[in-house]
Amino acid sequence: MAGLSKSIPSKSNFLKLTVLLFVVVLPFSSYSQNVSAVNQPVFNHAALCARNLKKTADFYSTVLQLKKIHHPFNDTLHVWFKIGEGLALHVIQGDCPETVHDIGIHLCFSVASLDAFMKHLDTLNVKYGNWTGEPKKVQLRADGVHQIYFQDPDNFWIEVNDAK
Repeated sequence: MAGLSKSIPSKSNFLKLTVLLFVVVLPFSSYSQNVSAVNQPVFNHAALCARNLKKTADFYSTVLQLKKIHHPFNDTLHVWFKIGEGLALHVIQGDCPETVHDIGIHLCFSVASLDAFMKHLDTLNVKYGNWTGEPKKVQLRADGVHQIYFQDPDNFWIEVNDAK
């Protein structure tokens, strides 16, 4: 038994080892993880061109109920919206070409209740439908997520779904 007691550290030595672990060893292990992630791009914002900034900004405020956030330009050519923690949608006034956009290129937002959101769209007379364009039809994704599609005033496609 005497040999066993020598291999078990005393309470003060255990405390010293614990402090050493947290002060010396762990910072280096987390440092190596942070260094490798430093240059990995992180999504920050999406930007859309708007022919009529007021009309498009009103659409995103009213239809999608996005909140405007401050932008650094202090002009009438930009409106920024919060679309997530640290994420923004920049709507920029411009001479945007009238283009037919493919539905496969779209922004996507999730809501708690797709039925309630569709009622909201109905009250605003916003046309929506499934992937193939059938009016007021919901698309069922292979994983069980329900989704609808509609376009903003500049014909950019938006998907809204009930993904959790």
